[in-house]
Amino acid sequence: MKTIEHLIAEELLKIKAVFLNPKEPFTWASGIKSPIYCDNRLTMSYPKVRKAIAQGLAEKIKANYPEVEVIAGTATAGIPHAAWVAEILDLPMVYIRSKAKDHGKGNQIEGTITQGQKMVVIEDLISTGGSVLEACQAAKREGADILGVAAIFTYELPKGQANFQAAHIPLVTLTNYSTLLKTAVEKAYVQQEDLALLNSWKQDPENWLK
Repeated sequence: MKTIEHLIAEELLKIKAVFLNPKEPFTWASGIKSPIYCDNRLTMSYPKVRKAIAQGLAEKIKANYPEVEVIAGTATAGIPHAAWVAEILDLPMVYIRSKAKDHGKGNQIEGTITQGQKMVVIEDLISTGGSVLEACQAAKREGADILGVAAIFTYELPKGQANFQAAHIPLVTLTNYSTLLKTAVEKAYVQQEDLALLNSWKQDPENWLK
């Protein structure tokens, strides 16, 4: 029987939310060369996939953060998934802007939270973790008690893992880079001989191919 990690990886590859191209790498906004491009926003357009993701995240949250009282989504990619998960768990939902509004009440969190409310933050994708950890800090400033982060996919970058450890914030994900590579070979999205190159990127993405 396939694990949730394999099932979600398979669906992401199928709809091209994740695309692997070791021979012609992509260039990220940061300038990093990468053999993988991930756009989990595409999952919104596929009801079967988005339902599987929402159910999977809800189950991960129940298992790992059973005390959760409110679900938060990061703007913008985490918002729809947070809404679907909050609906399944029958919990309040808010979303966290990347920065406070420069008008009105100057809110950074949209929705209502109470002092000490136990929160799980949902993100679509984890690379270094910088943006979601900043969102967690913003929620803490507003009085939330951050139990952890739940995400669809992680690149498993050492820098990201170190950042979560330094912030003392747990992370759970539905699937990950290692599982994705195994699934991609099984389904012939990439060849076995591409694996060494793909694995080497994860270890040191900033110096990959240099």
